[in-house]
Amino acid sequence: MKIELNNNKVLFTNGSTSYEIHPFWLRERASNDKYFDINTQQRKFDPTILETNVTIKSAKIYDDLLEINFTDGVNFKLEIDKIIQEFSKDDLLISSIKKLKWDSSFGNIDKFNYSDNIFESKEMYELLIKFYKYGFVIIKNVPTKDNFIVNFANSIGSIRRTNFGEYFNVKSVPNPNDLAYTSLPLAPHTDNPYRNPVPCIQLLHCIANEVTGGYSTLVDGYTVTEDLKKEFREFYDILTKVKVKFKFIDKDVVLEGWSELIKLDEKKEFKQVKFSPRLDFVPILEKDELDLYYKARNKVSSMYNSDKYKIEFKLMPGDLLMMDNYRLLHGRTEFDANEGHRFLQGAYIDFDSTEGKLRHLKRKFNF
Repeated sequence: MKIELNNNKVLFTNGSTSYEIHPFWLRERASNDKYFDINTQQRKFDPTILETNVTIKSAKIYDDLLEINFTDGVNFKLEIDKIIQEFSKDDLLISSIKKLKWDSSFGNIDKFNYSDNIFESKEMYELLIKFYKYGFVIIKNVPTKDNFIVNFANSIGSIRRTNFGEYFNVKSVPNPNDLAYTSLPLAPHTDNPYRNPVPCIQLLHCIANEVTGGYSTLVDGYTVTEDLKKEFREFYDILTKVKVKFKFIDKDVVLEGWSELIKLDEKKEFKQVKFSPRLDFVPILEKDELDLYYKARNKVSSMYNSDKYKIEFKLMPGDLLMMDNYRLLHGRTEFDANEGHRFLQGAYIDFDSTEGKLRHLKRKFNF
């Protein structure tokens, strides 16, 4: 991709394709002090009140800069690299981090150590890169103070409040409104598939764990669904097309949301998995289609629950698990609540928090 000039026209060229960049598109990117605040990165003018028929009087390229003089008397310089970046609809920083597939053969899990200044450190940048690669990270030695997870979440971005509150306690309680609050085993699932939008990232902070069971389990939905696409294409296709209803009922709220079990982006590539068989309701379809759908759902469920894809580990006091709720399924093995105390606190944040922190740290350390 490159920027070229031809008779005072600015052209964007990508391979064999070349087209003119609209003069006003360039004009509203006026970057000198009169028109642009460098600290806030905001315009000092309203482009909607300007005449859009402005044209380029003269232009030249030198030292990776494009200098433009417009017919309305405004002139400024633009960095060519920044112009080219705007032609990508993807977030270049996030999209440059390649997802790495993993299964039960996953080696030693890298862990990061908490410190009071971790949120503004190079280590946090490395932590977030690893999070986007694998879908999860573990931070050790996080203070086991009650509700500290709220401080942790808000130090990355902004906590996502739900009907469970800013945070929630994961422990066995009488008359629970969710099976997570029991000592029963939890099969691999994603959280809150009934919510719109679904919380992107879950944080689980271990305060106490005195029981022999209660191991945390993770499954990479990205790996599983890519394998499903390769080995059982018919099953994959129907799970990316049919929307099911997810429903959650509590004493003062009823939440419903419709979604495919495997969501794709506009490029027909992996975006999200939703899976919680205790909460989904399949719509009425033709019998043959339902036959295929049920076979497909059973197949992907058996893959999610297979030892081939699952990793298992025990969270200890001070451990904090940060996981991508769009990509990973998580669960728990059974434990005996009579053996001792098992107490975790959970919270949610969204991708704008991690993406914003990552961009900030990239800028701060000039990566």
